[in-house]
Amino acid sequence: MTESKPRPLISVQERLRDQVAHALRAALISGELRPGVVYSAPALAADFGVSATPVREAMLDLAREGLVEAVRNKGFRVTEMTERDLDDFTEIRELIEVPTVGRVTRSATAEQLEALRPVAEEIVAAARQHDLIGYLEADRQFHLTLLGLAGNARLVEVVGDLRKRSRLYGLTRLDQRGELVSSAEEHLELLDLMISGDAEAAEACMARHLSHVRSLWAAGREEAAAEKPALRLGSR
Repeated sequence: MTESKPRPLISVQERLRDQVAHALRAALISGELRPGVVYSAPALAADFGVSATPVREAMLDLAREGLVEAVRNKGFRVTEMTERDLDDFTEIRELIEVPTVGRVTRSATAEQLEALRPVAEEIVAAARQHDLIGYLEADRQFHLTLLGLAGNARLVEVVGDLRKRSRLYGLTRLDQRGELVSSAEEHLELLDLMISGDAEAAEACMARHLSHVRSLWAAGREEAAAEKPALRLGSR
């Protein structure tokens, strides 16, 4: 019997970095961290009640995702997204995702598509529960898994990168107005159309959904809350 290779231990520092990164993403989504503003790791660490090291490591993770950029000797600037950027990202996603949804509708089995229903329902539940991070995590899982049924891993990788770079701004206001729920319910509508085999209607639904998401971006940018609530680890 051969000896099993010891598993690498996950350090407390790594777990703390992940918690900080999660909290920073939540702050970006809610608008607490503003585009164009430079934030220092020590100042954020004071907000979180931790040392600067896990904050700096978490910010480097976000920098690799294109969400922030390092500013020498100052900290990290939240990446600004222009209206042109958002339009460009939406156009690329439409060119990729709309025809891919049609192709998957024609090729995937009903069982494969039906397996996505719990995730679609999770998106709706998160929207109704005002869980913005949960909403985006389930939304990402739904879309990338659906595209994965086309069998092109590179396509999924490209869309995943676009989604990271075109994150939603100021979702708190939109959540308070209940607009996220209607966007969430479009996932169930899309799934039902695909299961019914109506590829043309599914493509139209996907195009409408992406257009709706683009309008949420614009509204979120315009209506991001002016006040800055305290940042807390583990808050969602």
